[in-house]
Amino acid sequence: MIRLTAEPIVLDELLAAVADPKAGAVVVFVGMTRDNNDGRDVERLEYEAYAGMAEREMEKIAAEARTRWAIARIAVAHRTGVVPIGMASVVIAVSSAHRADAFEAARFTIDRLKEVVPIWKKEFFSGGAVWIGDQCGREGVWQTGDDAEGNGSGAG
Repeated sequence: MIRLTAEPIVLDELLAAVADPKAGAVVVFVGMTRDNNDGRDVERLEYEAYAGMAEREMEKIAAEARTRWAIARIAVAHRTGVVPIGMASVVIAVSSAHRADAFEAARFTIDRLKEVVPIWKKEFFSGGAVWIGDQCGREGVWQTGDDAEGNGSGAG
């Protein structure tokens, strides 16, 4: 299940999409709209996406996760439009026989999604609005745990 939607994300739908009798683990990542960022009081987020291309890129990411880890199923949903404080902007669910693969695949999926999927976030706060995130279209590099902590050669 790969979904780009203007409607609130229903967690139970993603859990049902990754249900598998062979899976002993399900990992869920939920990215939420928070009320602050960089010292500003955030009022809401708004997402724009290049529909069609965004879903294709999310499918590619899910396919890559399937080849890199022994996962049973993966589901990704991302909001578009206005996302109020406390609501989910993105949800990723991954099932696998063992937790390690599900955790790694979920982390890879959210990191890669933010790097390459054409979805843009605008943050609205008291006194203005700004676009947030890397809008340069860089490919990025997947990092292992050691790389993410600055102990390796990964980007970041």
